[in-house]
Amino acid sequence: MKILTIVGARPQFVKAAMVSKALKKHRNIQEKVLHTGQHYDPEMSKIFFDQLKIPRPYKNLKVGSGPQGEQTARMLEGIEQECLKLKPDCLLIYGDTNSTTAGALAASKLHIPIAHVEAGLRSFNPRMPEEINRIISDRLSTTLFVPTAVAASHLKKEGIRKGIHRVGDVMIDAIYFFRTQAQKMSKKNFQSLIPEEPYFVLTLHRAENTNDLSRLRAILKGLSCSPLPIIFPIHPRTSAILKKENLSLPNTVRPYKPVSYLEMILLQDQSQAVWTDSGGMQKEAVVLGKPCYTLRDETEWVETVESGWNQLLGAKETKIKKALTQSLNRPPLKRFPTRRYYGDGKAAEKIAQILKNL
Repeated sequence: MKILTIVGARPQFVKAAMVSKALKKHRNIQEKVLHTGQHYDPEMSKIFFDQLKIPRPYKNLKVGSGPQGEQTARMLEGIEQECLKLKPDCLLIYGDTNSTTAGALAASKLHIPIAHVEAGLRSFNPRMPEEINRIISDRLSTTLFVPTAVAASHLKKEGIRKGIHRVGDVMIDAIYFFRTQAQKMSKKNFQSLIPEEPYFVLTLHRAENTNDLSRLRAILKGLSCSPLPIIFPIHPRTSAILKKENLSLPNTVRPYKPVSYLEMILLQDQSQAVWTDSGGMQKEAVVLGKPCYTLRDETEWVETVESGWNQLLGAKETKIKKALTQSLNRPPLKRFPTRRYYGDGKAAEKIAQILKNL
């Protein structure tokens, strides 16, 4: 069985690391990884393949950044050509990026079965490009690997009832597997990264926040009253927007170059709390036992909010300031019920077995 895996962005590298490792155990499965080049910065791409032991992509389309239409079109063209050459039995896609959608569109028109890892997630915010990507990819997929019961219910409400497999969340596999490696890293290796004093961690990269200057300014103003230093591994696109718009970070925020997945796990694990607009980091934070404050108006990971571990702050300056003031005096929470919501950390093994039996 020939599987063509499409990756292009940081979260996909992490998920693919776990699934590819599980696929290797099955001799009748041959996987090839195609990198779209959506994340082209070495710190956002190459280092992940080095650290996470992901199978080396046999080809990089080197699409890079650009307007969404142009970027997706170039991916679609490149993926279609590779599908025609390789004639895979299945196209494996991850998440909700332009790489995901381009893969789904290319394979569907060539009548190649599509397996979508992390299917069924919905924010119900049509202004998010990720939401459009999710809906299109789910509609075109023949095998849908959902991480939660809520995700499965979304698909059924949309009339998708065949090919749904609740396997758990592959990111939980990754957290459990790589946390041990991250903890083994000597803190001396990261003296320039991890402060001796208590700190918060911040990520900020969603288009809804970075492309809307009123939201971006409100978030930065809100973070200015932090009682602790905020470590901010800054996304290249966010950095470019700050420079273009001549926006300064508040003194409380310490910018750093992008970090690897292991470094980010270590940063979160030793922090007091996580402030983010990332979907993946909301889960990582709560599973690591860190309170999460989400700089969005909604989340796909509703379980993190229902459990009390995650607060939705949006881009409201007053809410952010209030949460910062209260963050160090929050009463202790019961341990997040990871297994109940996101599975037992064996999602990748279940995905590999299902693909084998297709």
